[in-house]
Amino acid sequence: MGVTSHPADALELQDPHRLIQSHQGQEDYISTNGGLGGSAVPPEHAVSALPTWNQNKANVFKTFSTFSAFIIMGANDAAYGALIPYLEQYYHITYLVVSLVFLSPLVGYVASAALINLVHVHFGQRGVALIGPACHLIAYVVIVLHPPYPLLVLVFILAGFGNGLLDAGWNAHVGNLANANEVLGFLHGFYGLGAVLSPLIATAMITRADLMWYSFYYVMIGAAALELATSVASFWPETGSKYRSTNGTEHSQNKGATRDALEKRVTWVAAIFLLVYVGIEVALGGWIVTFMIRVRNGDPFAAGISATGFWLGITAGRVILGFVTARVGEDLSIVLYLVGAAVCQLLFWLIPSFIGGSIAVAFVGFFLGPLFPAAVVAVTKLLPKHMHVPAIGFAAAFGGCGAAVLPFGVGAIAQRAGVQVLQPVIVAMLVLATSLWAIGMPRIKRGADDDRLGRMTAAGKRAARKVSRRCAAFV
Repeated sequence: MGVTSHPADALELQDPHRLIQSHQGQEDYISTNGGLGGSAVPPEHAVSALPTWNQNKANVFKTFSTFSAFIIMGANDAAYGALIPYLEQYYHITYLVVSLVFLSPLVGYVASAALINLVHVHFGQRGVALIGPACHLIAYVVIVLHPPYPLLVLVFILAGFGNGLLDAGWNAHVGNLANANEVLGFLHGFYGLGAVLSPLIATAMITRADLMWYSFYYVMIGAAALELATSVASFWPETGSKYRSTNGTEHSQNKGATRDALEKRVTWVAAIFLLVYVGIEVALGGWIVTFMIRVRNGDPFAAGISATGFWLGITAGRVILGFVTARVGEDLSIVLYLVGAAVCQLLFWLIPSFIGGSIAVAFVGFFLGPLFPAAVVAVTKLLPKHMHVPAIGFAAAFGGCGAAVLPFGVGAIAQRAGVQVLQPVIVAMLVLATSLWAIGMPRIKRGADDDRLGRMTAAGKRAARKVSRRCAAFV
């Protein structure tokens, strides 16, 4: 039975019986796409409804596999800080030399930033799901063999490459789902969960069970094997050809998308902002154990717990404040979070107390938590869809370099001036991040978006009423 369609009322529709939540959490309705048998051309303001994380079993499986991958990534990054004192003792090395464990992943992150779009074009999300966890697994197998220190540094490059691919790929994937602020908050919350568990487990294994530092990586081998299995199983259908088809571009045009994204100010501001942010996060999480032992005279196990508190704060902030960001807006919320983090960091610096410092640094983590997901959502709102993967991929991978550069810089300065330099360095970086976002990033035109969404909602309601009448007549 054919039904005549009306282009003026058409919107992109997947299911005529329900509305889809749009990227800003507003109501989007589906177009009749020709009703029950006709054809129509969507109007100028029609947009495709964003998929939700739970709209089918495949999406649920994909979402939870990205969550598990971020647990491994968080555990990988947070383990460095807990292990630094024991690496120093085992290899008989200085602050400067041990800081190479932070610097070495830089090569891996740079490589992933350059290759992320090519991996998507050639292999799709299947390639990210296979290569990233495989890099983790191979690296951890070598680490448990406790190789000579130069080889250990090289192995961390491989782990950094895996982290960079997964960070870029899964941020781009989740950033294009409906209610992205909230879902990204949970995604990065699982990163924080891994970062909470990692120093706690590593410290307990070393100080309570009298195991060697590399014993912790037996746990990581099992986790990485599970990560590889779940990631490949959930993203296996997402091939390169499907990626090119979904994005409506051919191979050569996808290469051009990377070039176009790198010509946008938004991409570079986001990349540098994330570079500074990730540097703050990993430098503070990485050196806090050493700081609490040698400056605040804490017990090694208690110092490890303070690192756990920092990462627990990050986890809580990502889950809780993600809902606040969605309502306040990325522009204002990011500045407010940075100011809150700077105030708490000053308290950490100025209160010469182990307990007071542990509480203050946990709140620093709480305010730092939502910054990464909020920046990713801002990029998706400021750039067209075909630039999302190359722009977010580049920004996330380039930002990951901060996990190497700033912690290494702290170690290099600490070699001369002592680990207490951590505090002024972190405060300065927080000020830099606030200035960069407030001055460099274009503002998101919320009013314009609301007007557009209002037009879409009105047209959607007309389309929905028409479909309902036709379905009733058909029945």
